[in-house]
Amino acid sequence: MPPSIYVFMGLIAGGKSTLARAFAQEHSLACFNSDVIRKELAGMSPDSRQGSELNRGIYTPEFSRLTYDGLLERARSELLHDRSVVLDGSYHKRDERQRVVECATSCKASLFFILCQCDEKETRRRLDIRAKNPNAVSDGTWAIYQRRKEFFEFPDELSPASLLVFDTKKLVSELLHALNQLLPS
Repeated sequence: MPPSIYVFMGLIAGGKSTLARAFAQEHSLACFNSDVIRKELAGMSPDSRQGSELNRGIYTPEFSRLTYDGLLERARSELLHDRSVVLDGSYHKRDERQRVVECATSCKASLFFILCQCDEKETRRRLDIRAKNPNAVSDGTWAIYQRRKEFFEFPDELSPASLLVFDTKKLVSELLHALNQLLPS
């Protein structure tokens, strides 16, 4: 069976990183997170707080391009070694998702997008908890969530076979079980 790219995507505090890490750990896969890559490229510690607004600092479109290119470089490296890989990022734009599709196609890899989402009450609760966690990697805030939500392009260009949508309010163990049931073995 060819290697696969598993893209955990969605809005801030949608549960993508939690589920991505758990899935990667369960399947012994490399997992690359956009927040970690972004700060690594900027020479910063992953848990450093930037407090940057959208389109400023390390969150400019140019730096985001570098970040998502960095994710694809790491994915391509894993795939070329015949290993599946997990990517964890918002992938809120069609063109970013298309780049992953092109990477998977060129590497002859299977591709699955896992859209992680929850209601706004849960999102706010998670962001409040994250704000108090000094080790949190994400710089996402409620204000950034609101702005990002305005520009989120729902992945309706993806086929139903390659897009799985999850409400992440369930326990991670339940989500993993459901995900493993839906993915080909």
